[in-house]
Amino acid sequence: MTQTAKAVLITGASSGLGAATARRLAADGHRVFLGARRTERLEQLVQEIAEEGGSAGFRRLDVTDAADMRAFAEAARAEFGRVDVLVNNAGVMPLSRLAAARTEEWDRMIDVNLRGVLHGIAAALPVMREQGSGQFVNIASVGAYEVSPTAVVYCATKFAVRAVSEGLRQESDGSIRVSVISPGVTESELVDHLADAEARQIMKTYRSVAMPASAIADAIAYAIAQPPEVDVNEIVVRPTAGAQ
Repeated sequence: MTQTAKAVLITGASSGLGAATARRLAADGHRVFLGARRTERLEQLVQEIAEEGGSAGFRRLDVTDAADMRAFAEAARAEFGRVDVLVNNAGVMPLSRLAAARTEEWDRMIDVNLRGVLHGIAAALPVMREQGSGQFVNIASVGAYEVSPTAVVYCATKFAVRAVSEGLRQESDGSIRVSVISPGVTESELVDHLADAEARQIMKTYRSVAMPASAIADAIAYAIAQPPEVDVNEIVVRPTAGAQ
């Protein structure tokens, strides 16, 4: 149980890493406000957290819509009175080689993985500046450090998340903390519906060793738990037995 309960907003919270983070932070005593498109899952998760004695709320969220993201942040502040932390977790990963020219999938990754993070910053930063404190936890990937076949555009969006995060940190007056969490292969739904046959086969091998989502939730909890004068900028978490 944390000594300082924070109001934590989590995007992409209906499954995988987002849901695991919600459970972990609620168990630590934080108040969590969850956003995703699948509201039936959010409702169930909020109920589970409440049954465990935690505090949680939710709102349907499309991170590609800037107005919707602002409404999400406003709803969280209305419920909890503050916006202490925003976990920019929502992401998609429809992999394929560039030659396949799946431009709609490229656009979707740019819209969710990068534009969604920017929308989150635009929505929460004014609130945090008004409060005089706050923290962004942006979820990148080991793909933010290296590029692999079929994952070129995905990696590009994650490289960009690191760049945006570093820029935000440098622009801060010291009151806003910025953390980048970069998971290696983690159990999730990200590759469950890959349309590209080659990418499906590559991911079958690539993901043969995967960490539980709770491992990344632990890293996020660590970054949030540090005292105000400590800013954990980057954490890379990989499975011990795997290359990624």
